[in-house]
Order: sequence, then C-alpha cells, then structure tokens
Amino acid sequence: MAAHAVSPLTGGLLRRGVPLHHRRRLLAVAATASEVPAPTPALSQPPPSPASLRKGYFPKRGETIELTCEALAFKGKGVCKVAGSTFVLLCDGALPGERLLARVRRLRRGAFGEAAKLKTLEPHHDAVEAPCPLAADCGGCKSQSLAYAAQIGHKHQQVRDLLVNFGRFDPNHLDSAEPDAILKPIVPCDEIFRYRNKMEFSFGTKRWVAKELMKEKEDEEEGMKLETDERDGYALGLHAPGFFDKVLHVQKCFLQSEPADKVLAVVQESWMDPALGLTPYDVHKHVGFLKHLMIRTGRNVTTGTPEVMVNFVTSCYEPDLLMPLVNRITKIPEVVSVINNVNTSVGNTSLGEQEYTLYGKSFITEVLRGLTFQISANSFFQTNTKQADVLYKLIEDSAGLKGDGSEIVLDLFCGTGTIGLTLARRAKHVYGYEVVPEAISDARKNAKFNGISNATFVQGDLNKIGETFGKEFPKPDIIISDPNRPGMHMKLIKWLLEVKAPRIVYVSCNPATCARDLDYLCHGVEEKGLQGYYELKSVIPVDMFPHTPHIECVCLLELR
Repeated sequence: MAAHAVSPLTGGLLRRGVPLHHRRRLLAVAATASEVPAPTPALSQPPPSPASLRKGYFPKRGETIELTCEALAFKGKGVCKVAGSTFVLLCDGALPGERLLARVRRLRRGAFGEAAKLKTLEPHHDAVEAPCPLAADCGGCKSQSLAYAAQIGHKHQQVRDLLVNFGRFDPNHLDSAEPDAILKPIVPCDEIFRYRNKMEFSFGTKRWVAKELMKEKEDEEEGMKLETDERDGYALGLHAPGFFDKVLHVQKCFLQSEPADKVLAVVQESWMDPALGLTPYDVHKHVGFLKHLMIRTGRNVTTGTPEVMVNFVTSCYEPDLLMPLVNRITKIPEVVSVINNVNTSVGNTSLGEQEYTLYGKSFITEVLRGLTFQISANSFFQTNTKQADVLYKLIEDSAGLKGDGSEIVLDLFCGTGTIGLTLARRAKHVYGYEVVPEAISDARKNAKFNGISNATFVQGDLNKIGETFGKEFPKPDIIISDPNRPGMHMKLIKWLLEVKAPRIVYVSCNPATCARDLDYLCHGVEEKGLQGYYELKSVIPVDMFPHTPHIECVCLLELR
C-alpha cells in the first residue's frame, strides 16, 4: 500500500495518487477535529501547565503529557487532546472518557500526532472488566474493557463520519429517522466471545511479557517494554502489537471455540517437553522446526457437532517429530483432521509449499445459508460463521433478486464463491472473479458439492482488467463487489460506470476505502472525467468481530 496518513476522526487514507479534492477534504477533517475544545483534566505531572497551552500548541516528540480521550478513530485509536490545546494525538489503547499519561511518538505534518499510552489516570466511560488477562497487551481484541453497546455505537459513528467527510454524502439523508434513511442501525453480534472459527498462533524462541512504562528509560518508540521472563522459555501465542519476532504466550483464547481451546491447551502442555525434541522457528537465525499452529472449527453437516482441524506449519517435513503431538490432540473427540503444511522459505507465513494429512480428513465442513462448504487448511472462509450467515442474508436482501431465474449476477472478488453460490439458487447464472487460483479451485468444488451448475468461476486480477473485460459474459443485472481492504482499483470503477448495471451491492471490510469508492460511483471522478451514475440507497454496518476495530458494511447502489 502506498504511504498514507490517518485523519484523526475518520481514519481515511491520505495517499499519493488520491485525487486532490479527497486530500483537501481529509485535511479539513483533521482541522475540524483540532478545533473541538477539550475538557480540563485534573492536574498531574509531568504534563505542561494548562496556562502555558494555547490553540497553536504543538507537543514535542518524546514529551510525556496528560491526555483526555474524546472519541475513537477508525481502526480503534483514541482521539486525544491536552487540556487547553486543540492539537489531536491518536493513542492506541485509549478509550473515550479516559484520562491517561502518554508519550508523544510521532508528529504528522503538524496536523496531528501519535502517542503511546503509559498509564491510565482515570477510567474511560462504559468501562467493564476484560475477561482475558492479555487483552491490553495482545492487541487482537483490545476493546474488551469497553462495554459492547458502546463499541458498536462508536463503530456506527465512524461509518457515518467517513460517509460524510470522505464520501461527500449529505448527513441529513444519512441520519434521517425515517425508514428510508440511507445509514441503517448497526447489526450487532449475538455472540461476542467464542465467535472465531479460525485462530493462528505462532511459535517463538523467546517468551515475551508486556510491562507498563512509567520511567524515563522506557522505550520511547513503542510505548511498552518487552522483557524475557525468568525461565527464558519458548513461546506459543500471538505476536505483540507491532513486532514480527516477539510472541506473547497464550494459554487460552476467548475468541476461538472451546474445542479449539482444548487443542491449544494440549499442545501447550506437550510441545516444550525436551523428550520430544521440538524447537520453535527463530525468525532471525532461520533455524527451528515449528512455525505456526492453526486451529479451525467447522460443523458436521449431519450431526451439527463441532469439527476441528489442526494445522502444524513447519520448516521441513518430519512427521515422526509431530506424531507424539498428533497422538495427544486426536484424543479430543472434536478433532477430525490434522494437517502439516511445510514452508521451507525464510518467511514466516502460514501458507505451505506442500501439504500432508497426518490424521483424518483433508477438510472440514460448514453450513452457510443452507449450503455446505468444504474448508481445507488454507481456504479462505468467513471467520465468524454465525455472523456471516447474517451478513449473507443482508447481501441477498440488498441484491433484490426476483427469484424467477432471469437475472445475471457478477460476483467480483468472489473468494471461494460463498456469496455467489448463495445467490445462484435465485439467479439465471452467477459469474465469479477472483485473483487467487486456490480460491477459484475451492469455489468450483463448492459449486459441484452443492449441485449448483449455474455458476462459473474465473481466475483473474481485477486490479489489472483490460479492454476485453466483460466481453465473456452477458451484461449483469446485479453486481456484488467484496474487495479487500484497499478497495477497488480505478480501472474497475471506470468499468462499473461504463457497464451501468441496475444494482451494485458493495460489501466492505474497510469503511474508509468503501466511502471513497461510493463517492466515485455516485459523484464521479472529476480528474478522470468520469460521471457518477449511481444513487446510494442504503448502508448497513455489521459488527463481525466484537472487541476489535473492524467493521463490515453492506451498501446498495441503484442506477439513476
């Protein structure tokens, strides 16, 4: 991704190559944020005296100051200010209403900066006790200490701010209390723990624990100091935020299923036994055997009981070394598959060059919208199954298929075909496009497995489409677009504005780039000479991942 800056309230992308009107708008948002008066906190040292502050106050890098958090920016950073100042500092881990001590880490073009939280002086609004002892340090679900109702309220507000400030949509139409208001209430998640069907843990050569910083000698860059414990032991867990080589040891994870937690516990009890001869991979020396432990949970389509797949990612193929662990974890009744992915590269990714089945099946199954999907070790599949069912129902409703089998659906960024296949039952034909060859292979298998013959899946890069794109299928009546975080390439935007499908359902995992693309489709791109032809009818925010900053949106556009 190109270099970017983050607007304090919207978190929009301020990137090279973004049209000038977008860059000006984001800078205006930053300026607006800096004009909001901050409440006066209690006196504390070593912050500067409020009397010495003024509207034009700029902190210095490395300065320790007292802040008050006023809101959450997109991606979960707290929007903070010093008493008497209008300067905005984004602080990871700060929550609205919290008064805290922080150290200035970076200054961004004089408009705002970033700070590292050192100590809470006064708790935030809607504070609750986080059930996970690692919640503040792990970074995977750092909003556990914020009441869930407050979490989704902030997420809804972030989507609204992005649509107004980055998408150029009239707030009066977004916020109307009428049923036809564009921005709908956020859809919460019924299960806020144990909702993930996939977790990936890393093996490390050191066990690292987080320590709060309150002394001058503490690390200015990271805002936390990581020290080895007395045992100087190995670690299996999650990477400390911002570090590729530092792993927090995790005994249990409240996001994964209970059977998956059983697997993690058995592995943790066994893998460091010297008698087994297992070593974690050292990312600096590029030696060691165990790289990752991936645990996926599916469902038996006949009984509805959980099915667990365990995937060991190793640096070489030595099945005899793994068999003692395999024998222990397969005593857990839910474990139906043990896979070994071998990754011999110096990189520390979880994708293997070769895959071996050490126990049971090579896949597990899951059911979405009445269809059965086979999930292999490296398949993409929505990580919150129950909420994905809710999401896909919203997509289906937004698509508005007549159900008479007369309509052509184009599924862009189709992945393993899950969305397109759920719509195929009511469509004439579905055409899916995806850049990852393995995903296309899985999509074709899933179509065959479910007896769906009116779906065609094509491997192709939608960021590099040429003049012939769209010639190989009929004009679509409905287009589903579910891009990854960077959003849609301008080539694809241009093609969409040329083909003029009656309806587009835009599914987004990044409301910042979503707002940008909606602006292009509805208002055009003046610099490119493109006219917008669509009207935004609805935006439905969906919380797929409680306790995280991630937000999904389902947006319906209709041709004017």
